[in-house]
Amino acid sequence: MIPSYSKTDPLWKSRALYALLAEGYCVVQDVLDDAFLESTRAAMYRAQEAIRRDIGDERLRRAGEIGVLRLMLKYEPHFLRFLEIPELLAMIDATVSETAIMHLQNGFILPSFEGSTGAPKVFQNTYHRDFPRYLNGYMASLNVFFAIDEFRADNGSTWVVPRTHQNAAAPTPAFCEAHAVPATCAAGSMIVFDSTLWHAAGQNVSGRDRLAINHQFTRSFIKQQIDYVRAMDEAQLRALPARSQQLLGYYTRVVTSLDEYYRPESQRLYRKGQG
Repeated sequence: MIPSYSKTDPLWKSRALYALLAEGYCVVQDVLDDAFLESTRAAMYRAQEAIRRDIGDERLRRAGEIGVLRLMLKYEPHFLRFLEIPELLAMIDATVSETAIMHLQNGFILPSFEGSTGAPKVFQNTYHRDFPRYLNGYMASLNVFFAIDEFRADNGSTWVVPRTHQNAAAPTPAFCEAHAVPATCAAGSMIVFDSTLWHAAGQNVSGRDRLAINHQFTRSFIKQQIDYVRAMDEAQLRALPARSQQLLGYYTRVVTSLDEYYRPESQRLYRKGQG
């Protein structure tokens, strides 16, 4: 049974944290409302078209990914709003600390496939863990995955292998196949898991796209998949709330000159206590 809790439950956070420790994952229900979901769906398709224009279909095909959208917030400011969701911030603060940074924000428009072979085998639909290092139980990375559409077994729900987190030894593919369960949940739910948990995208045979957004947050000393600060417009960054700036890596930048190094503390590119 999937550990699942409603955000209206006063004890949802403590229950979620216990499930995260014991099982490696949990679901928090009712996080995003219908209006936010509709805005997100529209913004994801706009971002997909913008990325295609910039990168081209051929380069995207060569990457060996299925429906992955990277750097959406550069094209659609809507995705910055995810960094202000209270339930997301609560889980980050309680696990990888208040000084964590966003390693990635990836959208998924998972298309439906027909036939006996289904979707081609790629990294995302084979069992893997998003943080590949075991650090003696030290939690360095957290995933917060939003179901923009309902997650069902027939539309490509993420499959998780319970209790495979924080283990030095990798489970065999046969073990994953035998013990994996679909993280089914309603649209608007938040799936939270330890990034060392083994998981895989499921097969979408529903006849329509399945949309989701994955976030990975790490301790501040771990490099991001994309340097969001350099990738975004400076004026846009400066207009964001301080917490959003911090999550994007605005206060964990590396100095590039002695002038930057010797600035007053209030003007530095990094902040004390990041760790």
